[in-house]
Amino acid sequence: MTKTVFRETTADSRIQSVPLAHLSLELGHLHMEDFEAGPERLREHFAEVRIWVDAARASVARRIGGKRPRISTCFLIDDYFTRFSTPAELVPLVLAEAERAGLVIDYLARESGCAVADRIELAESVMHRLVESPPPGSHGSRPPVSQTGWLANGQRIMPMRSALADVTAWQPPQETAARNHSVFMDVELWSETEKGRLWSCPFLAAVWQLARLGLVRHLGSPVLVPRPWTGGDFPRDWDRLPPLLKLNDSRVPFSAYRTCTLMPNRFLAVEDAVRLILDQIDVDSGALEQVAKRSAAEGIAVPEAVAQRATYIFYEEPVNLASHEGT
Repeated sequence: MTKTVFRETTADSRIQSVPLAHLSLELGHLHMEDFEAGPERLREHFAEVRIWVDAARASVARRIGGKRPRISTCFLIDDYFTRFSTPAELVPLVLAEAERAGLVIDYLARESGCAVADRIELAESVMHRLVESPPPGSHGSRPPVSQTGWLANGQRIMPMRSALADVTAWQPPQETAARNHSVFMDVELWSETEKGRLWSCPFLAAVWQLARLGLVRHLGSPVLVPRPWTGGDFPRDWDRLPPLLKLNDSRVPFSAYRTCTLMPNRFLAVEDAVRLILDQIDVDSGALEQVAKRSAAEGIAVPEAVAQRATYIFYEEPVNLASHEGT
């Protein structure tokens, strides 16, 4: 596969726009162990999510000043780190449990599509747009993220050896934009395996957020474009399921000005890492400009920082279900 970027570099490049909803509301981002736990786990998840859906809808309605909100819903299935069951068995189960809770899923996505979608190496193209923010006073002792696969929001200071004694003085890490005190994070974006590069959950989730915000392009064209479901049977092979599937005839677009993700609180650390990554991505300026012009024409305020456009609602899982951590 060839490396790709978000847009052409030629002078006559054109950035294709995408339709935008007011809010992309994610009703689930579960891993295969959640599905392996059986229908009861999905039932508990959607029952908890249903409580917060009305609040998310009310919030966006207030933000847009009484206009009719355009809200699309989506659900992400992890088929990247592990493969469990088949789409033919799993997708109907997800849809049935969502319907049981009074919820409708407009768009269904595969997490592997955030790595490679329609032969486009999406994760790698986003990786090439990472722009690290060197902390003040740093001297380049840390290798770039392109070499290490690690991204930080500051610097971890190397220990200093005292000239008077054979001891090493510990120095605390420093957050670049700390307010009074530092909250230092160092995030692994990928690891190298025998089968090649394995992207981390936070990095794929950052790509997923960019797609939901309508900010992903390949040679000027949108990536992860929804494909309509014909209503037939779902395939028995995950690779035969489109990366992003439109499940109904809703006219509300997949991408939106803002996103809201409803998920168990065990994913809190992962999503903190996602926001760190989003803060250090040089998002395509043409795509950003399109969103800015459209939101201004609609009279809708959109945060300048991409990470601030993503919001979350974390719920507490029952003790007997929260037996593993997000990966």
